[in-house]
Order: sequence, then C-alpha cells, then structure tokens
Amino acid sequence: MSDLRHDLAPIRVTADELTVETNQSAGATRIAAIHRGMGADRIWLGKVLNDPAYRSVPHHHAGAETGGYVLKGKARIYFGEGYREYYDLDEGDFVQVPPWMPHIECNRSKDAELVWLTARTPDNLVVNLPDVDLPASAYAS
Repeated sequence: MSDLRHDLAPIRVTADELTVETNQSAGATRIAAIHRGMGADRIWLGKVLNDPAYRSVPHHHAGAETGGYVLKGKARIYFGEGYREYYDLDEGDFVQVPPWMPHIECNRSKDAELVWLTARTPDNLVVNLPDVDLPASAYAS
C-alpha cells in the first residue's frame, strides 16, 4: 500500500497534559486531550464534567458532529423546541448530537459528579445560547 506512513508515530497525551484551555459553556467544564494544539486537525477528544445538580447553558456545536459516552454518573440531555424533550443516560450509555442542534447537558445527581467522554469533529466548536429557565428538580433527583 502506497499510503502507509512509517515515518509517523502516535502522539501520547498524559493526564498531566490535559487542558481546560478550550471552548467552554457555563455549568460544564471541558477538558481537552486530543485537539488542534497537540497536532490533531480532524478530531477533538476530551472529558466534559458537570458538578452535582448542575447543567450547562443552552448551546450547540456549530457544524461539528458530537459523540458522548457517560463514563460516570447520570446525565440528562434536553433538546427540541423549548427544550421540552430529553433523554436520560446512565453510565455506559452513548449519545450522538447532530451539528447545529441546540441542547442542554445536565447532571441528574444531587451529590455525584457527571463525567462524559466526548469526541467532536473537526474541533471543539461551542456556540453558547441565551439561558432558559429549567427548575433544578427537572434534572437533579
């Protein structure tokens, strides 16, 4: 195969090299591992944390396609007109968020952290939207 590149090597990212120097939304903390700053140009991979009983502000990821995996905790993702629809996700569940889809990510627990593994192409595009009222009881049980 002529496309094989034996002159390349994988890029290792250790835990102490993770960074929060990436696009953020209030109520969620994004921690970048694989990103443009370390040499990736077609994928962003990292963790997203929601503190107990917290939620992100409404946002979308522009033209980026997003995949999320619940590593730890209980999540809820609101979407649709007026954010009236939602899915609940538990550890081990995945979600795919289409480009341009406004949504809100929530931690359903009042006392445990929520940790997502998130992959996005091509980069961590985040467009924050005006906040909306959601009673805390709607997402924290």
